[in-house]
Amino acid sequence: MTKKEKLNQEELRRYARHLALPGFGMEGQEKLKAGKALVIGAGGLGAPVLLYLAAAGVGHIGIVDFDQVEETNLQRQVLYTIDDVGQLKAEAARRRLLALNPHIKVETYPVAFTRDNALEIIAPYDVIIDGTDNFPTRYLSNDACVLAGKPLVYGSIFRFEGQASVFNYPLPDGQRSPNYRGLFPTPPPPELVPNCAEGGVLGVLPGIIGSIQANEAIKILAGIGEPLAGKLLLFDAATLTTRILKLPPGAGPGITELIDYEQFCAPAPPSPVKEASVQELQALMAEQADFQLIDVREPYEYGIANLGGELIPPNEILAAADRIAHDKMVILYCRSGKRSAEAIRQLQKHTGQGNLYNLRGGILAWAREIDPSMKQY
Repeated sequence: MTKKEKLNQEELRRYARHLALPGFGMEGQEKLKAGKALVIGAGGLGAPVLLYLAAAGVGHIGIVDFDQVEETNLQRQVLYTIDDVGQLKAEAARRRLLALNPHIKVETYPVAFTRDNALEIIAPYDVIIDGTDNFPTRYLSNDACVLAGKPLVYGSIFRFEGQASVFNYPLPDGQRSPNYRGLFPTPPPPELVPNCAEGGVLGVLPGIIGSIQANEAIKILAGIGEPLAGKLLLFDAATLTTRILKLPPGAGPGITELIDYEQFCAPAPPSPVKEASVQELQALMAEQADFQLIDVREPYEYGIANLGGELIPPNEILAAADRIAHDKMVILYCRSGKRSAEAIRQLQKHTGQGNLYNLRGGILAWAREIDPSMKQY
């Protein structure tokens, strides 16, 4: 970690509440000014992390994110406004942070975080904060931090529940605290972990967990308190309960190099299903052909955008099997094609039907290739 840096008069006024804190004071604030923090992912978790790191006076903040701001982000990603929709998150975030605190430096990396650039990107930083929402990037962030000897502040959210921890933190005996692989040696099957678009997330939850991550990063940089190293915090927003679990000692499997994380996290290939393209569906509609169209999303999704199909939510598909035709072509669709393909597999196992087709790419493909005016979500 770099040496402390002196505060100017404006900074002394700005950080007065920190300077008055016993055990923090001038020394802690000067360490923050000299500190360098990298946030991987400027979404639900990254948004509060970035805001609080900037407000606290962390001198150099890096942002890794290649995505653009979407309207659906605004339910939880409080870093952005409606005017930012369509812009790169990293650049929109940089503008907001500098407007909040002009005394800091913000560096952006509007690229995918990959095994080819990970070690180079994290090299200048003292602490890394994982604000990502997918397993390949989580394992990559963890392994890169282990190889580079960097502490990693971890957070994850789903529906009403969140987790936080500090991995690979240097201990007094010269060892490192457990890392992500000590907790999850291998990724769970993807079907057990639907993404936020499909499973939902309470909008305030990433603010809570992200604030905890910012708290841990500030403690590490300022050299105060006791980080969540060797512990896993569990938070339930529905019941407002928390638990802290002690992680088993040991860093997990040995890490000697960065690997292909997409392949490492890839599930066994599912059984194939027959497909129809959005162009084929458009032609069937134009011909007024005799076929059945079924939407296997949730009612709220149907209200956002639909293709006129009969709505049967995925958890009702088997109970509604008698409503699905056996004597003509049946096309099932969802947002991306994943849930509708799984619904077809369930139906085929239950009924043995061979007349079921999955709309390739789902309603997103329809909006992209047939009707660009359709709202995407």
